[in-house]
Amino acid sequence: MKVLAISGYKPFELGIFKKDHPSVQYIKAAFKKALIPMMEQGLEWVLISGQLGAELWAAEVLFDLQTEYPGIKLAVITPFLDQQASWNENNKEWYESVLARADFIDSVTKKGYEKPWQFRLKNQFFIQKSDALLLFFDLEKEGSPKYLYEMAIQFQKNHEYPVELITFYDLQTIVEEEQLKQMDF
Repeated sequence: MKVLAISGYKPFELGIFKKDHPSVQYIKAAFKKALIPMMEQGLEWVLISGQLGAELWAAEVLFDLQTEYPGIKLAVITPFLDQQASWNENNKEWYESVLARADFIDSVTKKGYEKPWQFRLKNQFFIQKSDALLLFFDLEKEGSPKYLYEMAIQFQKNHEYPVELITFYDLQTIVEEEQLKQMDF
């Protein structure tokens, strides 16, 4: 696997309204746990669309891992131009900080937001241009990742395309592991 697409929940879908919310450390730990074995097996590129939440958290994890795995690169391919136009100042800064460290930036459609088809086009692009999908998504909790998940499952019917989910059970396991580590001290 050379190219991995990553996506998942947006912060508001999880009730997270601050970048330093305590849950974020566990979400990042889950991404790290999933990414390291892939990097050790030769992962070269991570592909995100730059949406708030799972994608930007995964990008920050990737940046942290670049010290140990300097060959890994980040591509940010947005569904349309200026997707951050309506975001608040803090979210724009967070997004810009990720773009500043990305190795490649582009947009699927070379225009501003028009209609939801741009998100479908982005999902299709991600599946066609990647070798696998890592998705922070739990089948028990509806949310925006559902559309990418369903498209990936459909794609799997005719293609070899691994889909790895980070679920709430995975997060609970990480929380418990962290608590055990803290008790050992």
